[in-house]
Amino acid sequence: MKVRGKAWKFGDNISTDHITPGRYYHLRSNMPELAKHIMEDADPEFSKRFRPGDFIVAGENFGMGSSREHAPLALKIAGVSAVIAKSFARIFYRNAINIGLPLLIADTEKIESGDELEVDFGEGRITDITRGIEIRAKPLPEVMLRILNEGGLVSYVKKYGDIKIKI
Repeated sequence: MKVRGKAWKFGDNISTDHITPGRYYHLRSNMPELAKHIMEDADPEFSKRFRPGDFIVAGENFGMGSSREHAPLALKIAGVSAVIAKSFARIFYRNAINIGLPLLIADTEKIESGDELEVDFGEGRITDITRGIEIRAKPLPEVMLRILNEGGLVSYVKKYGDIKIKI
């Protein structure tokens, strides 16, 4: 699976409150409205520049803080193609895969906001078209790719009845 879009870069320790600000928690039953406010506290201009299909790129520990599923779900509903970061908070990582939001772990130092990226999830390859460089990411395991291709864990289980993992 390959996708292409612009990168919007953030630093380390982006919390779930940066992703979906707590003052909008009352919108959790209206996810399309909550999705309009993603990353607002990390970058007040983000919603004006972001376009569906773009990527969020970050440093260490993306998604730290509370374990709310609203944060990755709002990113997905807003149209984020994937989040690429040096590392993720464990619960955020699981929640994102479960709802069908792709994540890649990679060295994001050379990527800048506004760079055009092409990402191949199966190969774990990020091509920064703007800078003419290729960055290797940890490829997603086959089971996670299958879950993402079905739109998340619930859709996967509804279709297949269980998760089949080859050992």
